[in-house]
Amino acid sequence: MSHDFNVDEVFEMAEQVERNGAKFYRDAALNIDDEGAKKLLNEFAEMEDEHEKTFAALRSELKDGDKQRTVFDPEGESALYLRALADTRVFFKKEIDTTSLKEILKAALTAEKDSIVFYLGMKDLVPEKLGKDKIDHIIREEMGHIKLIGGKLKAFKV
Repeated sequence: MSHDFNVDEVFEMAEQVERNGAKFYRDAALNIDDEGAKKLLNEFAEMEDEHEKTFAALRSELKDGDKQRTVFDPEGESALYLRALADTRVFFKKEIDTTSLKEILKAALTAEKDSIVFYLGMKDLVPEKLGKDKIDHIIREEMGHIKLIGGKLKAFKV
């Protein structure tokens, strides 16, 4: 059985992914001794907070047609499913050395790449009439994260 999503649901997932990313960076900042690294990780957490706000604002501007439900769901189970999907697909618990900025950044880079793959897959599940084209904004934001993190990783010559 196939389930189409609408762009409202994808933005909801994007907001959750950003919350998860902010938590990842804040938790990593607590485990690292280097003050410069701690500051950088907290800046990344704030960046994720800002992206969550951006996605929430974009979501609030959606037209009713972009929010049209694709299945009958009186209990709101789709929202629970989407939240669980967002929680497990990108910034999920990984075994990494959170005392090493290099390892934290490598894990973050992988998570950002995973998020793009996730959104590209979700884009295939959103019909044109339900806002498929708006998912590109999310993907562009995540690509910006990759450039930023990749630039920081170059300092380690990985």
